[in-house]
Amino acid sequence: MRDRFGLYLILTEPVVGYELCAEAAVYEGVAWVQLRMKREPPEERRRIARRVRAITQGSGTGLIVNDELDLAIEIGADGLHLGQGDPPGPAEARRRWGRAGLIIGLSTHNADQAARAEQLGVDYIGVGPVFATPTKPEGDPPLGPLAAAEAAHRASCPAVAIGGIDASNLAEVLRAGFVNYAVVRAVCAAADPRAAIRRLQTMWREVLGGR
Repeated sequence: MRDRFGLYLILTEPVVGYELCAEAAVYEGVAWVQLRMKREPPEERRRIARRVRAITQGSGTGLIVNDELDLAIEIGADGLHLGQGDPPGPAEARRRWGRAGLIIGLSTHNADQAARAEQLGVDYIGVGPVFATPTKPEGDPPLGPLAAAEAAHRASCPAVAIGGIDASNLAEVLRAGFVNYAVVRAVCAAADPRAAIRRLQTMWREVLGGR
């Protein structure tokens, strides 16, 4: 995984549907899409995952599956994202998958967790929540952009800011020190996900400039 890619899109209940939102991400050159399905029944998750894999396969957009190792293996995803303490853990996930080039990500919520990520052998970390978010109303308290950036700097792997980020506050997050960021509602709640992605990435390029 390269250090600088900008938008990391988390697909959760997109209003236009998973397939159209995944197609928008591929068309707009999003580097990474994470498939995070919480409410769908198992067979529906499998159907959606297979379709999204078919859309991203062979494109420049990598597909990460949230939490579900067996599903990620079944569809031949590019990687897996885990939360703190989620089984099977990064090392066991790599052993069970047994495929070279697998990307493993880990959610972190403070500086100590970010610093320990390297010991766990992950390829990138999510850091947050930066802001409060309704997608995880009972999650960890918001860090704010500066504290989140300070935590991210404790890690030696790429870091992705996550939690309540949209076009209204993305510039603040980037100016705090992040070069990569994740969104959910900013794209998934949009009737035109391609336009939403373009707006975010245009802002990313404008704020960071040559940084």
